[in-house]
Amino acid sequence: MEWIQNIGYYMIWGLPVAGYFGIITFVFLLATATTMFLTRRRIVIIHVKYHKTLAYITISVATLHLILAVSIYL
Repeated sequence: MEWIQNIGYYMIWGLPVAGYFGIITFVFLLATATTMFLTRRRIVIIHVKYHKTLAYITISVATLHLILAVSIYL
């Protein structure tokens, strides 16, 4: 478990890797929500497969973020 802690808290430009995964997760979450918002408002027609793909990516990145962030307590 120590190697996961080392990866999660490795500093890149003053921010740990786990922090970058948190930012990436938030960006993908916004992108996922935006696809459905724009489609429902009929601003842009975006196929549902893109929404699902973004949702799967968001879940995957959030899971990695969770593992890295919680690794300090294990």
